Amino acid sequence: MTPPRVFVFGCGYSAAAYLHRLETDAIAGVTTRSPKKAAGLAALGWRPHLFDGTRPGDGIAQALRDTTHLLLSIAPGEGGDPVLRHHEDTLLREAPALRWIGYLSTVGVYGDHGGAWVDEDTPPAPVSKRSRERLDTERAWTAFSERRAVPLAILRLSGIYGPGRSPFDKLAAGTARRLVKPGQVFNRIHVDDIAGALAHLSAGGIGGVFNVTDDEPAPPQDVVAHAAALGGHPLPPEIDFATADLTPMARSFYGENKRVANRRLERAGYRMIFPTFREGLAALKPL
Repeated sequence: MTPPRVFVFGCGYSAAAYLHRLETDAIAGVTTRSPKKAAGLAALGWRPHLFDGTRPGDGIAQALRDTTHLLLSIAPGEGGDPVLRHHEDTLLREAPALRWIGYLSTVGVYGDHGGAWVDEDTPPAPVSKRSRERLDTERAWTAFSERRAVPLAILRLSGIYGPGRSPFDKLAAGTARRLVKPGQVFNRIHVDDIAGALAHLSAGGIGGVFNVTDDEPAPPQDVVAHAAALGGHPLPPEIDFATADLTPMARSFYGENKRVANRRLERAGYRMIFPTFREGLAALKPL
């Protein structure tokens, strides 16, 4: 079998964590919108291509010809998925080695369930525009994978945290807040578990829909309090969500309340590195 060659559309925080697990020779290429970021990716040996979604990216078609594993990590817009819009024909007709596709989506596609549990069998009912676009793109890539007869893994991610993106960083910067909305819970996922799930699913050529999320949905103010105690920071005061000064996007996240189960991922053989925010924060605790 052809050795793995991975191409990533949208080399952001989560995708980069996955790529750091690979040998550089296994990376067929990555995309970014930023010339400055492209220079940093080139220094890692990751073969960057500029792609802003408005036109086909230079050199991408050639890189896709020997790609075996394709990872999609670009947010869709009103015009749908930019990768399908500009590179579908290449992926259909000029990527003969392709044998697995991964798409990073969001648990936001389930919508609001009033704090009840959901799993992959729960019918999606997205509330926000961005989640509706994600669901549309999931369906578009599902149709594409069926045409190509290639397994597609859809990873529905909960709130991502990790190095440089944790409550510790906000506590240190003095920007952490304990917003309180009675009954509100969120799931989270450490970026290392996103990388681990991608590595596991791609290595096994495993397709399907998977919730990539932790085992303990919790009130957001409790997570901040736990981080403050671990890091020796003063406890930020509680702020009533109803009167808090929030951006429309930040407030919209609180319009969805659910507990997300990850049993399908576990049945596929993946074991969480950080099953709850407690283990994840302990690993991130500043020395």
